[in-house]
Amino acid sequence: MRSTRTGAVYRWGRTAAGLLLTGLMLFPVYWMVNVSFTKEKDMRKSPPSWFPVDGTLEGYRAVLDQQLPYLGVSMVVGLGTVALTLVVAAPAAYSLAKLRPRGGGTLGFLLLIAQMIPGIIMAMGFYAIFLSTGVLNTVPGLIVADSTLAVPFAVLVLATFMSGVPDELLQAAKVDGAGAVRTFWSIMLPVSRNSIITVSLFAFLWAWSDFIFASTLDQGGDHQPITLGIYHYIGNNNQQWNAIMATAVIASIPAAVLLVIAQRYVAAGVTAGAVKH
Repeated sequence: MRSTRTGAVYRWGRTAAGLLLTGLMLFPVYWMVNVSFTKEKDMRKSPPSWFPVDGTLEGYRAVLDQQLPYLGVSMVVGLGTVALTLVVAAPAAYSLAKLRPRGGGTLGFLLLIAQMIPGIIMAMGFYAIFLSTGVLNTVPGLIVADSTLAVPFAVLVLATFMSGVPDELLQAAKVDGAGAVRTFWSIMLPVSRNSIITVSLFAFLWAWSDFIFASTLDQGGDHQPITLGIYHYIGNNNQQWNAIMATAVIASIPAAVLLVIAQRYVAAGVTAGAVKH
């Protein structure tokens, strides 16, 4: 009886600690939403209001008037990064996992090293290359730069999953007359759906939240992402905190929606490579 009671207390204590830590981590998000609905005159009250009883939509109206172009650019950059990442990473992962080319182990190690390079160092290199090729301050240039963050991760995740796909499945396709390309397109890609969704989600989130490449490679462009939109908005309107927070709330919505929708696919895709099929 005592052991059972002790176990129950331990479980409740662990749950309470988890809820407390979760609340602490989510409190900035709550405060962001709270301030986005708070009137300017109410922000100077002491103590501050914990809930916007007399709220306003002024900040959100300002966002819709001024920030929609930035959001559109971020959406284009995010989707373009996903497309380019999959076009490059999926065939490369299939080759490493199943075709096993000479030097594949070395390439995998280099991809792992590539993820350790600081983004600011890569941004400086891209700046010199883009300046000489004329793609500085362009959306395609930003898509290429953001893809370099996602491709190594995508190749490693997809290759880990594809290596667990039974060789008998591919041999059966070969017996039926399918070549390497047909096998990749008709067999490997459908089987790897969870991993593809996982790397697509991470690629989109990295592109959506990127600031280093955007501020270095697209600072003077006509089409800038939402991260630069928020940065400029803070500099130009540092007193309109409800509009600033409303911009942050709206910028967070696409990422939050994608995470909720793709949650079960991401969990399956991340863990699938650890289980031998």
